[in-house]
This record gives sequence, structure tokens and C-alpha cells, in this order.
Amino acid sequence: MNLCGIDEAGRGPLAGPLTIAGVILHQPIAGLNDSKKLTERKREALYDLICENSTYHIARFTAEQIDELGLSACLAAGLREIMATIGKADYLYDGNSKFGVSGIRTMVKADATIPEVSAASILAKVTRDREMVKLSTLYPQFGFEGHKGYGSAAHIEAIRQYGYCEIHRKTFKLKALQPSLF
Repeated sequence: MNLCGIDEAGRGPLAGPLTIAGVILHQPIAGLNDSKKLTERKREALYDLICENSTYHIARFTAEQIDELGLSACLAAGLREIMATIGKADYLYDGNSKFGVSGIRTMVKADATIPEVSAASILAKVTRDREMVKLSTLYPQFGFEGHKGYGSAAHIEAIRQYGYCEIHRKTFKLKALQPSLF
């Protein structure tokens, strides 16, 4: 049975989508690794190679869906969507939780050691990063093209100055933005 590696990008940012990818490689691809350990240029180059040499599916959840359903429910729905789309496979998800979805194995740091999971990590990250760059043109005051929605000092300062925009996760509470009790 083919191995389908699964990983996600965008679990912890303050803005933007959650992106989950599942990948079955049809042939080995040199240079795969955890997407966070690769340069942007290397990830971009590998993205096309992965797409050309694999069966894959990418699930995406907006900030609004994350706020409405919760992060764990979105992760579970994404895992089920990948399984329904890819079909019969041996599923391996990076991390230590299956979010209640049966038929999946987990492995911590699989994105750094299992090529299919590395490929999924790259597809998820590049897809999400590209979307954040596009969204930065709609909301230039937030600098999404740089921090990709994560809680950088510049991003937090922009939220203080401009408030939240449509793609912010309103249910994610930041201590830096909470009023002080003293």
C-alpha cells in the first residue's frame, strides 16, 4: 500500500488559512526535508517537482472557519478530506495527535525524516505562503508578505494600530493585546 504523508502549515498564526497537504510520491525527490528547514527558494523549486511526481491533495480552512469550528475540528476535517480524496493508502501524519480520525498513524518529526511527509510539509507551507503574499496586497498595512500572519512584533503593532481585518483569527487571544489589570 502507498504511503501518504500528511502535514500542515498555519496552525499557530494570528491570521490567514490553515493548510493541510497529503502526498503520495511516485518517485524519489532529492532535497526533501521539513519545510521550515529549507529556504524559500528551495521550497519553491521542490513544490513543482512534488506536484509533477505525486498524487496529492491540499485542504484549506479560512480564519473564519477556524474561529467558527475550532482549530482541532478543522484539522480533523482536513485529515478526513485528504483520506476521502486520496483513497486507499497508509496515512502518516506529522505530530502526535490524530484529532480523533481513525486510519492514520502519527510520528513526531516525520516531516524531517519521511520523504512523503516532507513533501506534504512543503506543499502546505508554499501554498499557504503564496496565499499570504496575495492577501498582503489587500491588507498592505499588516505586512503579511513578511511574517505570513504569525505573531511578530510588527504584526502585533499593526493590529494595535489598525485593528483586526477579515483574515485575522478573532478567537486567538494575545496577551500583548489584552488590557492590563494594573
